[in-house]
Amino acid sequence: MRQPPESPYSSSSPRGRTTPPQRVAAAKAPVIAPATSAADYTIAHAGRQLRLGPIAFWVTVGSLVIMAAWTVVTATYFAFRDDVLTSLIARQAEMQFAYEDRIAELRAQVDRMSSRELLDQEQVEHKLDQILRRQTTLEQRANTLSTLPDLSITGAIRSPGRGDRSVTKPAPINDKSPPAASGRKAAIGNIDGMVTRLASSLDRVEAEQAAALASIEGGYDLKARRIRGVLSELGIDAGKNASNADATGGPFVAARPRSDSSAFERQLHRIGLARAHVDQLNRTLANVPVRKPVTGEIDASSGFGMRIDPFLKSPAMHTGLDMRGEPGDPVRATANGTVTFAGWQGGYGKMVEIDHGNGVATRYGHLSSIDTEVGHTIKTGQIIGKVGTTGRSTGPHLHYETRIDGEAVDPQRFLRAGAKLGSVH
Repeated sequence: MRQPPESPYSSSSPRGRTTPPQRVAAAKAPVIAPATSAADYTIAHAGRQLRLGPIAFWVTVGSLVIMAAWTVVTATYFAFRDDVLTSLIARQAEMQFAYEDRIAELRAQVDRMSSRELLDQEQVEHKLDQILRRQTTLEQRANTLSTLPDLSITGAIRSPGRGDRSVTKPAPINDKSPPAASGRKAAIGNIDGMVTRLASSLDRVEAEQAAALASIEGGYDLKARRIRGVLSELGIDAGKNASNADATGGPFVAARPRSDSSAFERQLHRIGLARAHVDQLNRTLANVPVRKPVTGEIDASSGFGMRIDPFLKSPAMHTGLDMRGEPGDPVRATANGTVTFAGWQGGYGKMVEIDHGNGVATRYGHLSSIDTEVGHTIKTGQIIGKVGTTGRSTGPHLHYETRIDGEAVDPQRFLRAGAKLGSVH
């Protein structure tokens, strides 16, 4: 590199002249002189020179620029640090509060869901409890219905056994584990559906029981109407009970349903009244001679009313009904009553007369033997003698009479009434 010419004011001048201070200061400052080559840079300071290549030069310049920028940024940070920290803290607090609010909202939702599920569970358990109470009530009703006569449909709920699971006792919900909400809702929904099906089944059973009670009540009413009709045709007072043979009595206690009784109990009360009425009519009917005095079909040889007398061959009044039979065939009482005569009675031959009360009596003539005595209490169907041909008779047969207030009436009226009532008994 070419050296510049020495200044005449240099301190190293051989002439020993003093260098002015301005010249000295200028001589001490570094001087960047352009290099002799276009690609090099020279830094001169205090008479020294530093040659730099283009890469090193720009690296140095870049480092100085970066350091200057860093210095500015650092100074700015320290100048505004408090504001930045405050903003960051506020932002952090805001985010924290937002998270806490969200967590609180989620907890509230969980509490609401838990409360709703608990309420649903309590409702289901309440429904199950009602179902079980209804089932118990219906079983008790079924037991009551089973004690009634003429009962074809009871609507009973059978207790579940090994091979019978038609009606099961649902187990109460008591799940302490916290299952998933969807699974729990599905379980509650399934149980609610089962409860609905059980309720429908119990409704059907209850309807069947009500229908059975209605059928029984209707049957008793039908029996009562038919018996009253038959007694009315025969001229018998249905309100009288002729037989005092049965020992009955006791204090009078009025039969009234309770004010808080259910529809089932009120219907049972009505059935009880209808049954008592039918029993009374049956007791009256038991003293009415509507049964046959002989076994099997009646083979009538002579009816009631006008006929030609078999001995005198002239018109005569026949006061009874002649029934063919074999000697020794049993003769039975046609109704309850008391024997008022047992012995020989003129043209009747051996005869038995039974008083049935209410002015009704029956006579059994031409017997071969008598199997009862005067004063005996006779029940319907009891054997009182045997078919014969005693008295004014042309052959073995039974002469059967029915009398009301001592006057003979056609026995066929009573026998036809008995045939009409055959389906009732």
